Amino acid sequence: MERDGTDLGDFLALTEDNPLLRAGLKMTHLRMLVMIEEHGQVSAAAAALNMTQPAASRMLAEMEAIVKSPLCQRASRGVVLTKFGEALAKRAKKILLELREASRELAQMKSGSGGSVFIGSVTAPAISMVVPALRKAMDTYPGIEISVQVETSNILARELLAARHDFVIGRIPDDLDPSLFNAHEIGIERACLLVGKGHPLLANPPARLEDLSGYDWVFQPPGTLLRRTMEDVFLSQGVALPRNIINTPSIVLTLAIVSKTHAIAPLAYEMAEFLSGQHAPMGDIRILPTDFELSVKPYSLLTAKDRVLPPSAQLLYDLVLEESRKVS
Repeated sequence: MERDGTDLGDFLALTEDNPLLRAGLKMTHLRMLVMIEEHGQVSAAAAALNMTQPAASRMLAEMEAIVKSPLCQRASRGVVLTKFGEALAKRAKKILLELREASRELAQMKSGSGGSVFIGSVTAPAISMVVPALRKAMDTYPGIEISVQVETSNILARELLAARHDFVIGRIPDDLDPSLFNAHEIGIERACLLVGKGHPLLANPPARLEDLSGYDWVFQPPGTLLRRTMEDVFLSQGVALPRNIINTPSIVLTLAIVSKTHAIAPLAYEMAEFLSGQHAPMGDIRILPTDFELSVKPYSLLTAKDRVLPPSAQLLYDLVLEESRKVS
């Protein structure tokens, strides 16, 4: 007797002769291990799963007894997985992802919807590529449900590896292994500087680099790509870095500060163009003309290696790729 091409005996062997299952390994164990790897602390993993730290510690001890190997070891800050923990966590992620996909597929079958997709994007392609692709997807496939997160590449790449997104548009962070991703380069992100409509530097364009560092600046948090790019421009030209800096990842707060002060903020050009100008949603914002260009390194369509996109996600991936060819 066959079941989807699998002999029934093989199927029963998978479910009955698995030593880990017989020893009591549960889905909650796998979730805990993945959370420990992600957060680097048992207490943080416990909080993420809404349980107490003692309960999480007992669960970790249960797992180590089941696999008969240490899964974690103490580090200077929290814990790190041992080679046994890393191997089990890698499998656990795949198992949890398959369960999520099964849940998604069953929900779609019950509702008769066109499927659900989870994607992330850095700012520029979110405006120039994702929005047109979303419009096509919604028009062509009624019932499709799409969730979009706009964030930095540092966050998006980790969200992708944690299986919270089907695919993302961004860059592989320097501290992550590129072999974990499939990458298809689709564009270069142009950037510019935003100021309020009454900013003194608008009176005599274009602004020179040496004119800028004396003003207040609103930056994304330290280490983010756009901030590093702007800092590199100052350093490469021997111009002092700004001293008065407000750090925030919030575009809304950035715009509020820029519109009400003489502060300067770097932003992706597509987003700045959408937000600035007399008839734009934020009429008090202007793009500051400069005598230098500001370009960030290319971004790519990123998927996790060895992970197959569901049909609805593949559809949106193809639409974004199609839009990227129009922009380039």
